[in-house]
Amino acid sequence: MFSKACEYGIRAMLYIAEQSENDNRVNIKEISAAIDSPEAFTAKVLQQLARNGIVDSLKGPTGGFSIIKDRLDEIKLQDIVYAIDGDQIYKGCGLGLPKCNDERPCPVHHKYAAVRDELEAMLETTTLKELAFGLNKGLTFLKR
Repeated sequence: MFSKACEYGIRAMLYIAEQSENDNRVNIKEISAAIDSPEAFTAKVLQQLARNGIVDSLKGPTGGFSIIKDRLDEIKLQDIVYAIDGDQIYKGCGLGLPKCNDERPCPVHHKYAAVRDELEAMLETTTLKELAFGLNKGLTFLKR
């Protein structure tokens, strides 16, 4: 459902959120190691998120990525997805057909629409804070 860039972006943001809860700023090497992702690709994704104002980036030897604690409750998964993939996940065809719609549906159109609506609701209501809480408590994991 998500592009690879979006998957890495969500994972990176969750790691950064977890670390920000503990007042830590993290660099790209740490993030990549923690989420098992390629450094260069993750750096590009995080640049995109920083340009969209979703994550804070500080350059230099003591730099890295962080999120202000107060914002952890404001940033929703939808913000991350939209910054990286746009709104295509809410509009696209489940089979990738260019002209799928209610008047001319693909074979999975109606079933996929229901799944897409549930996904949209989850992305709109899930905050980084609630997901970082699970990571901090050891209830959830970002790496095998």
